[in-house]
Amino acid sequence: QKTAYEIPKRDWSSDVCSSDLDAWAQASVPASSAEPWTLPIQYAKGVGPKRAVLLEKMGVRTVEDALWNVPWRYEDRSKLLSIGQLAPGGLATVCGTVLRARLNRIPRRHLSILDVTIGDDSGSLHAVFFNQPYLEDVFTEGTRIMVSGPVTAGRKGWTDLRMESPRYEVLDDEDAPLHVGRIVPIYHETRGLTSRQLRTLARGLLDRHLDGVADALPTAVRTRQRLLPVRVALREAHFPQAPGDLDALNQGMTPAHRRLAFEELFLLQLALALRQRSVQQEAKRLRISLEAPLAARLRAALPFKLTQAQERVLGEIQKDMASVHPMNRLIQGDVGCGKTVVALLAMATACGSGCQAALMAPTEILAEQHARTMKQWLEPLGVTVALLTSGTTPKMRTAIRKQIESGEAQMVIGTHALIQKQVKFSKLGLVVIDEQHKFGVMQRKTLQEKGYNPEVLVLTATPIPRTLAMTAYGDLDVSVIDALPPGRKPVRTRIFTNAERERAYEFLRDEVRAGHQAYVVYPLIEESEKVDLKAAVEGSERLQKYFARTAAVGLLHGRMKGEEKERTMAAFKAGEIQVLVSTTVIEVGVDVPNATVMLIEHAERFGLAQLHQLRGRVGRGAQQSSCGLLAELPPGDEGSAARRRLEALVRSNDGFVIAEEDLRLRGPGEFFGVRQWGVPEFRVANLIRDHALLETARQEAFTLVREDPRLATPDHQAARAAMLRKWEEKLSLGLVS
Repeated sequence: QKTAYEIPKRDWSSDVCSSDLDAWAQASVPASSAEPWTLPIQYAKGVGPKRAVLLEKMGVRTVEDALWNVPWRYEDRSKLLSIGQLAPGGLATVCGTVLRARLNRIPRRHLSILDVTIGDDSGSLHAVFFNQPYLEDVFTEGTRIMVSGPVTAGRKGWTDLRMESPRYEVLDDEDAPLHVGRIVPIYHETRGLTSRQLRTLARGLLDRHLDGVADALPTAVRTRQRLLPVRVALREAHFPQAPGDLDALNQGMTPAHRRLAFEELFLLQLALALRQRSVQQEAKRLRISLEAPLAARLRAALPFKLTQAQERVLGEIQKDMASVHPMNRLIQGDVGCGKTVVALLAMATACGSGCQAALMAPTEILAEQHARTMKQWLEPLGVTVALLTSGTTPKMRTAIRKQIESGEAQMVIGTHALIQKQVKFSKLGLVVIDEQHKFGVMQRKTLQEKGYNPEVLVLTATPIPRTLAMTAYGDLDVSVIDALPPGRKPVRTRIFTNAERERAYEFLRDEVRAGHQAYVVYPLIEESEKVDLKAAVEGSERLQKYFARTAAVGLLHGRMKGEEKERTMAAFKAGEIQVLVSTTVIEVGVDVPNATVMLIEHAERFGLAQLHQLRGRVGRGAQQSSCGLLAELPPGDEGSAARRRLEALVRSNDGFVIAEEDLRLRGPGEFFGVRQWGVPEFRVANLIRDHALLETARQEAFTLVREDPRLATPDHQAARAAMLRKWEEKLSLGLVS
């Protein structure tokens, strides 16, 4: 008879028979009527209110959350050695009893050393812990413990074996088999909750609640993809039974991990498929006419022709506008590819049809830049353009809101100020979101709700790897402008170390002497904003001394008042400032064709995608442009991760190549330098490792929605319920719930 922790001895990598596994899963788990997704973790046995607060910090609010809180790595403690079997130079795990513990303090070196002697029937071992004096209360005489780590020889050689700073666990006879003598799961910890405690909690939750976990994957999907039942996968992910491949476990590449990762990706794609379908089924309240002459008059006034890529994307937008359903499209394009002109023509089409168009940008500088561009081209054609930001004066803000509400303001440019409750539109027909990753899904939705199912156009100058596009923008149709305007030359990029600062400054001086302009960019990281800002100010002063009377040096940063920023940028664009020292407020939206060189300070602190964005501020004209990466790279660091990242930028000007490399090196959570840009967080799935699984999950999810749009079939209802539990609020799925 199988116990709850036995698993059939079979090769899970081979073909899986779903019916066999379903029968086994149902027979092997004790009965319980609790529904894990509705039971707050506080009321689970062994938790209580205090521990529930700690678990909530880890994102665990319900029993279901806890069951999906799988280990982040595993240790093989199945091969326990006796102390007498140990030899210097190897890794080992041993169990023994604390014979004594001695704490030595060395005040002048601010050092404490705790020497714990551990013994078993075959000998003794010294476990040494540095600057952890509180462990003296843990390692009391007679305590049973397990220690794991590298073994070294002390002064007396083989008879004096030591482990320095080993991993340890205190053992109780009752639950020792859970923590030693097996493949042991290691969980992410938080202050007050150890991996050992989480292991014990996971075991209890599996025993009591696993039978309440419904399989969210439709039977046909699970059979096609040869996936384990969810109960089997959860138990195996927490407590692997077969010795298996430890590397596969730690890389999340076992059949159990694959099953759980697939479900996470499938439920997200199911939500995105339903969201996309609900938008596609909506009817427009306002119709935009492609025959309105305003857009044609604007095109005739432009001093250049659109590239083939721009024409193709504009055609896709016009096709959407001609549809009876609202547009929901993402335009991707590398820096300088001409997305703004395409968006401008789309907005002119909307305004020419008697509708209003709104463009929301993430920063005041970018909003102001867009407003200048729009006014330059559209006001001569009779279109009223309004700018609304948080920096707008209260009196002016009231006047602009009235213009928007009355419809007098046909085109409205702004920041987050546009989504305030007081802002009301008369006939909002087109919404454009620039640099979408700076906003959240709900902010996009809030602006959409200012109109009646308006057309939505999302722009990003940060090339997005396909896996991220399928998660963050999976509900949007995607267009790519994949060509730069003719005459643009690739920006040459080179790396300077701090020891080469003088050469980097000469690099700037040569361009300035040739009559060109330069940017010097400093990072501005939130955690050290004051220090970074001070560095930028000091850098500006240093450059003023360096250039003395040969060039004017200006300073631009986010804490300056709007008028001051405006004056500085206007002076730079007019050529009155030759060298602009700036924080990353110039990352997007600044277009000065005469600026041909950029020097980026502390380049190692930026992500590749952000560095590529910054580099795109030069090379806007016909002259050859250059970018210098000034980085703190110590001598002999040729193989370091920081240098490899910077060298990737030197090798390529292709934003998509760079974005893929950035994703591979840093992971999705840090891709844009912010965590709130819209990529969902997963407990098991990894977008880099599981990119092929994501493609498959997307195909399965979108096919399912085409076949059963309301997921009403009995076999699909569990998927629908699980999807809504996880994504209804985050993705605003009210239309499909």
